[in-house]
Amino acid sequence: MKRILEVNIGLVYLFLYVPILAVVVFSFNSGDQISVWEGFTFGWYAKLFEDAALWRACRNSLLVAGVATVIATGIGTTTALAIERYRFRFRTALTRCLYLPIIIPDIVLAIALLIFYVQTSIPVGLISVIIAHCVFNIAYVTIVVRARLQGYDNTLEEAARDLGANEWQTFWRITFPLIAPGIIGGALLAFTLSIDDFVVTFFTAGVGYTTLSVHIYSLLKFGITPKINAISTMLLANSIVFILLFLWFQGGTTASQRQEA
Repeated sequence: MKRILEVNIGLVYLFLYVPILAVVVFSFNSGDQISVWEGFTFGWYAKLFEDAALWRACRNSLLVAGVATVIATGIGTTTALAIERYRFRFRTALTRCLYLPIIIPDIVLAIALLIFYVQTSIPVGLISVIIAHCVFNIAYVTIVVRARLQGYDNTLEEAARDLGANEWQTFWRITFPLIAPGIIGGALLAFTLSIDDFVVTFFTAGVGYTTLSVHIYSLLKFGITPKINAISTMLLANSIVFILLFLWFQGGTTASQRQEA
């Protein structure tokens, strides 16, 4: 039975990751086909640096992800602190609502945001995309920071106040350094999700405000070439780097929590 389960797990991993590996391999194919290997080359990556539209889309993606991450990290961190530290009216309702952007399908969230923009006469563009990304990123940041606050030792803050520190001094010198790994981890996760998002961006971006994911979708209309594989490989590498950084910071958070315990 154990052997059967191991084989089943292996087949599942092959099913999930072999197509991704094929995309990476054929991004170095010298031919125009994505299924016939004709030789090794870096030519498709060189062409990416010559594509002005691609760089414009990449710049838009970085701008949206950067601004949305900063806003979501600030709001998510303060929300997590409020939920964990204080008891107020509708606290339980707020906590449950935070999970809605994570639970509901992306297409539902995208349509709801688009309807909201139309009803409130908010023009679609980079600003609308940033607002949309903040909606789901705030939830992720809040959850990550709340995980860091679990088991937090409040006696350290009490000791700081006993020594004459005010609330701001206590926060910046005691609280913030202790929860910083969780904040940075949440920010990295938010940035990665924002860069990779397609569905919400597709519905909330206006004409002329194409992000990288939407640009890739537009290229697919003209056929799949190794150039698309090259773009996908670079996005994959970006996601892996940020996820590894996120896990590293989360690992540091867990280690520090064990030391405190």
